[in-house]
Amino acid sequence: MTGCSDKSDEAADSVGVEPADSSLASETEAAKAKASPTSSASATRSPSASASPSAAGTASSSADQSRSGDGSSTRQGSGSTAADAGSESGPNFPVPVQVGNATQVITVKASGSYATVTAWAKGSSGWKAQFSTTAGRVGSNGVTAGATRQQGTYTTPSGTYTITEGFGVESSGTAMPYRKVVSTDWWVQDPESKFYNSMHSEEGADFPLTEAGERGSERLINYPTQYAKALVVNFNRWPAVPGRGAGIFLHVNGSGATAGCVSVPKATMDQFMNWISPSAHPRIAIG
Repeated sequence: MTGCSDKSDEAADSVGVEPADSSLASETEAAKAKASPTSSASATRSPSASASPSAAGTASSSADQSRSGDGSSTRQGSGSTAADAGSESGPNFPVPVQVGNATQVITVKASGSYATVTAWAKGSSGWKAQFSTTAGRVGSNGVTAGATRQQGTYTTPSGTYTITEGFGVESSGTAMPYRKVVSTDWWVQDPESKFYNSMHSEEGADFPLTEAGERGSERLINYPTQYAKALVVNFNRWPAVPGRGAGIFLHVNGSGATAGCVSVPKATMDQFMNWISPSAHPRIAIG
């Protein structure tokens, strides 16, 4: 299994608001060895290269919402959606954005497996860019329509998605609900699990505690670099449809493209964590 976080970064170069496909970008998605319908967005990651995906544990994981389930992290939010209607392209945004009630937006303008990732905030004078990086990465096979994306395709879903929680191997440094992952935390990518596309502990698990095979999941602590800090993108959540993909995150760069997540340099990820606020109803728009 390979997840966004796991995605083999090296291999790749080559909304919550109601996404267009009902799941509006953790990446951990497990592009499993056989591209099983369990998670899709990241290519195979080497354990040392990524850190844990979004943990819904304590408060809702960064883009997930309070997830239920003993041992599973709580997700807050109503799930992934492609952002409500009302796309706002405007003179500023580089990609279509369904703004809704957000006053913070992260745009991801992709070109192949590379991307420019920008933070935007809305003030009294309108939307203004806050900071940006041209060193972002997306799936090794680029961006594809979020409404039809399938797991295991090494693609990043387009669309607008809410972000409601985060997780990581490091301490938070953010106002967002955040879980500092421990050795028993997993991002479930097993399509047969009722906890599919959420964080869950080993206790009470109904999924194999392995990263291998079509039912494998991501043991978040195995990826301290990529999952040093991560925000969960609410794609394919509430409800999570098996086969659409699990674990789409905004996380730290690994050594190359992702399996479906969006990644940025560590310094930029730290900026996002310090800047993002739940009161701003943040969203991420990928195109």
